[in-house]
Amino acid sequence: MMKYTYLVLLLITMWLTSACEQSDRSKDKGGHGDSASLIGRGTTNNPSLSTLDTEKAYELCAEVLSGYYKAIWNGLEFDVSRYIDNPNLKLYTEKKIRSQYNLFRKNNLTYNQVREVKMEAEKVDYIEGEQSFYYLKMNARIIKDVGEYAESTEFLVQDLKGKVVIVDWYTSGKDSYDSIMRGKSQVINNPAIWENSERVDKLK
Repeated sequence: MMKYTYLVLLLITMWLTSACEQSDRSKDKGGHGDSASLIGRGTTNNPSLSTLDTEKAYELCAEVLSGYYKAIWNGLEFDVSRYIDNPNLKLYTEKKIRSQYNLFRKNNLTYNQVREVKMEAEKVDYIEGEQSFYYLKMNARIIKDVGEYAESTEFLVQDLKGKVVIVDWYTSGKDSYDSIMRGKSQVINNPAIWENSERVDKLK
């Protein structure tokens, strides 16, 4: 009888141990880095969208946002050509960074520097067509020496001959550079928008 009871207890213990290990693995997987936050919080309209491609697009946008905020507040170098191929978008982005940094410096605001940028993807879509692209809406929380603030930025990302690049990005907000220069409430859905010479001329 004691032998039987021991076997039953042993089986129960083994089952509980296995269940705990599976639970721990699930927790570890769900909390592993930014890409896990992307899959968990974002949405996609294409179930065949691979995790690898999604992660590449997310990591690119996250890296751009982190570098961008540290460039406009801290004056750090930001190599636009690493992330953008289109020459018109490159020029606009360089002007965007330079203008904001100069404005903050002029108003003696650059002493309060960015220490960390935390991000999550609110939405991720893969849009198929003649020029297939990824759409990402990224929410950034910019943590400074004193205080913090939050902004949302929309990105269009394409894989051009094996290189993942940004083909458009727009930061919303009442006083954001993009809303002032490009107009408020823009619909970000055209990956070829920076090939439009008339539009580009207006933003120079």
